[in-house]
Amino acid sequence: MFVTTGQAGTALGCSIPTVKKLMATGVVPGVRETGRQVFPLAALQALQGRPVADLTVLGAPEVAVLRSDAPAKVDESDREWIGFGTALDRGQLLAALSGWWRCDPARVAAGGVLPVTVAGFVVAVLTGLAEWESDGTVGTAGRFRFPKARLAGYLTDLTAPANAATPTDPQDARLAGLLLGTRLPSVSGGPIAYVPTTTAVDQPDTEGGVTR
Repeated sequence: MFVTTGQAGTALGCSIPTVKKLMATGVVPGVRETGRQVFPLAALQALQGRPVADLTVLGAPEVAVLRSDAPAKVDESDREWIGFGTALDRGQLLAALSGWWRCDPARVAAGGVLPVTVAGFVVAVLTGLAEWESDGTVGTAGRFRFPKARLAGYLTDLTAPANAATPTDPQDARLAGLLLGTRLPSVSGGPIAYVPTTTAVDQPDTEGGVTR
């Protein structure tokens, strides 16, 4: 059985474009792409049951969140893609998600972990954020990347979350286990949002960020 993207958006508390973005990443199994695009009912029910991320265990007052789009091809020297998608291999994903963003890099690094969300669901987790590089632009238009970022975890199926990475660092494995597949709502006008960790209250999703 299937539901429309509008019905899925109502059930998940997000817009139709956000539902379509989630479907385009490949993390929802059983999506029907021919003819009218529809959302599998079983997948919707599984997503409705996903818990809200408990950020109180992270030990920092706030955590940065990377609000990603579906993957898009780019012509850049250090990466082929931006965004998140299950068709990308681990190296492509890391390059796509580790920069360049408009952000406060020290603020990102202070959280110790960077959850990557699509439609308010954590689909990947980055760590190793202690160092960053600037594109040289002065002021708020500057973009940054984290050259030593590690892909601690990522999903290929959001309805049955299992880490597709094999982190060797126990802390990376712990953080990925805590965050992958959870709901982590955030509000921002750009790709990076900053979420306080003192509460774990669900909110409607308003994602509209991109990973550039």
